[in-house]
Amino acid sequence: MSDESTAVQVKILDKEYQVNCPPSDQEALIKSARYLDENMRKIKGRGNIHGVEKIAVMAALNITHDMLRKNRLINETRHTTAQQVKGLEDKIDSALASSRQLEI
Repeated sequence: MSDESTAVQVKILDKEYQVNCPPSDQEALIKSARYLDENMRKIKGRGNIHGVEKIAVMAALNITHDMLRKNRLINETRHTTAQQVKGLEDKIDSALASSRQLEI
């Protein structure tokens, strides 16, 4: 499988862009462009922000905020899960130690 970049055409706010990316990333690029387009259209539809550049910056800020919030939630969940696993390991170790003492 070749990872050479090829041009992919995406449409954002009715403007077409050509973006080079490896074939393995094309589907993700198209989904990303669609997601960005939807976000920009929502912002434009509210009517309180004018100009494509300002709309793009607001969309980027909103998407980045969502990404950072989700990353924080993932990290918190990992931490909680690690604590739960450690608690289970401690209980297993304790049960095994008790079991060994009963055998002796």
